Amino acid sequence: MKMITTLLFLLSFSVVQAADTREHVKLPSHMQSHMLGNMRDHLAALAEAQRLIAAGKWNQAARVIETRIGVSSLRAHGASHMAKFMPKPMQALGTAMHHEASRLALKIEEEDPRQTFKGFSVLMQRCNACHVRYRIR
Repeated sequence: MKMITTLLFLLSFSVVQAADTREHVKLPSHMQSHMLGNMRDHLAALAEAQRLIAAGKWNQAARVIETRIGVSSLRAHGASHMAKFMPKPMQALGTAMHHEASRLALKIEEEDPRQTFKGFSVLMQRCNACHVRYRIR
């Protein structure tokens, strides 16, 4: 029994320790922190927008998405400064994500739950496409 337990432990440990095959994008440490902070804010903005929609505050939700994730947020995120450190495909994924957020903001303003949910889904797919391909640590 002890041997089986040890074997199961070792097998589970090797699965957890599997190599991360995502492309490592090397950024200066201060930019790494800045990018991670931006991504955490994107998640917070998504949660805030959903809370606002649930409260019937569609226009406020649209503003949160546009100003914190949409194209109008690029300057605040320092996107042009950070882009030079990213591979071109990563830049394209990021740009597509910000454009999708702007499209979502417009859908939210229409107050159509079905289109809004579709917009959230597409935006999250854009985020995920980058996260499954790249890492910065």
